[in-house]
Amino acid sequence: MNSDYPDIALRVPRLLLPAPSVPAETWAVIACDQHTSEPAYWQETARLVGEAPSTLHLVLPEARLGAGDRAAAVTAINARMAAYLADGTLVEQPPGFMLVERDVGRAVPRQGLVVALDLAHFDYREGSQPLIRSTEGTDPKRLPARIAVRQDAVLETPHILVLIDDPERTVIEPLAAARLPLAYDFPLMQGGGRLRGWRVADAAPIASVARALRALRRGEPPLLYAMGDGNHSFAAARAVWERLRTGGAGPEHPGRFALVELVNVHDEALEFAPIHRLVAGVEAAEVFAALAEHGFARHAGGGPDPSRDTGVGHAIPYVAGAERGVLVLQRPRHTLAIASLQHALDDFAARCSALALDYIHGDDALVSLAAPPRRVGFLLPPMDKRDLFASVVRDGATPRKTFSLGEAHEKRYYFECRRIRP
Repeated sequence: MNSDYPDIALRVPRLLLPAPSVPAETWAVIACDQHTSEPAYWQETARLVGEAPSTLHLVLPEARLGAGDRAAAVTAINARMAAYLADGTLVEQPPGFMLVERDVGRAVPRQGLVVALDLAHFDYREGSQPLIRSTEGTDPKRLPARIAVRQDAVLETPHILVLIDDPERTVIEPLAAARLPLAYDFPLMQGGGRLRGWRVADAAPIASVARALRALRRGEPPLLYAMGDGNHSFAAARAVWERLRTGGAGPEHPGRFALVELVNVHDEALEFAPIHRLVAGVEAAEVFAALAEHGFARHAGGGPDPSRDTGVGHAIPYVAGAERGVLVLQRPRHTLAIASLQHALDDFAARCSALALDYIHGDDALVSLAAPPRRVGFLLPPMDKRDLFASVVRDGATPRKTFSLGEAHEKRYYFECRRIRP
């Protein structure tokens, strides 16, 4: 069986799965970059897991980045990885993909395919046009923590979702119609729905996947994969591979590849949800004054309806404690409302060290988090997912955190692992 398809950056991985004796419900936890402003979520996750084998012990939740000694936390993660390999917690599987199905309460479940992608075909720098492309701006300040976790790790476990543009449903959906052996089926903790996985280990379906992917390459230079969730984690993996390569690692080093889940952007269960902005640490009046410098006008208690074409440019609803209103920009320089807002907030943040900017999934969560004093929340509009690939080809990456693949509870839960050291 061919395990390497370099022209489409595809590698057939040897997955590691938890042993049958390991409870799947506590092994799987949500992506580390979720619920960053909700420490209670991670406290409850830790309570549910306890000392049971879990991917919680293999990742560093962003909600905990400001607490404790990061170096010590990374050392503990590396030690736990080695222990899980040594004590049989993780069992290596034959080469193959994993067809996954995620039920989050929608009319149909979301489908995906766990594969390994070649990091040599990715470059997040502005103007680059590799086969695997960023869909959002990459903030270099968010990479060091992820690099620290990966650089000496022996394992990876992915929360990365990579999109393919497959309107005819030729890659993933035919596998779902096949009779594949079931690998796991269990409920996820904390309202995450249900996760199922089927092994794709035979040569014929693997070759079929490669052929179908090859036919999806678009443009010149070609684009095949667009980052969905986990852009910064994938960028960090690329940075670690560059260090390994510079240090003498050969092209077959497992660190050259990263485990991801492919998802068809046309999947009926996949929704693009906006990622809202929460500003904390400064008075609301200071925030609005800074935004006014960029042409934004504050309309407390009302203003243009942002759900309609008002002809005013951008209209962004906001919440500041009990006050609600709309922020209006008459003549924007950017096509997307988020681009105009993010530019203004970045400028303010560069001048105000007290400002803390967070990225919030869900309208209700933002309203709740924006209720205390010295906080302002901005509700962003959604993006049409059908426009994503054309937009990336035409305009390049969108501003960072422009969209989310569903709400927070729909994010990928860690489950499969892979060796990234010989």
